[in-house]
Amino acid sequence: MAASIVRFTVTRSIGGLRTLSSATYRSSISNVRYIQTSAPRCDVESAAKFIGAGAATVGVAGSGAGIGSVFGGLCQAYARNPSAKNQLFNYAILGFALSEAMGLFCLMIAFMILFAM
Repeated sequence: MAASIVRFTVTRSIGGLRTLSSATYRSSISNVRYIQTSAPRCDVESAAKFIGAGAATVGVAGSGAGIGSVFGGLCQAYARNPSAKNQLFNYAILGFALSEAMGLFCLMIAFMILFAM
């Protein structure tokens, strides 16, 4: 903020009214403050990190859909052929593990983007 000093000289006129006879204006620029912000480059880089991490976590939703599809298929297959329960369950666990692993890889990449770069 710039500090300004104004000095007025007041004289009395006839009838008791005050009038300004002279005014002097002096400005001081020594008390100026500037707003400090971060560099625009850092802001763009952090925004890009957040966008990249968000895009990497989209794979987690695909993992959830894959797990639902695997166990939905298990229920249908078991309803059609109950005698193949053990073999179907082993395939379902394998499908669950692969689908979950892909989701965890996506989450790991998102954390790497946020905290390692």
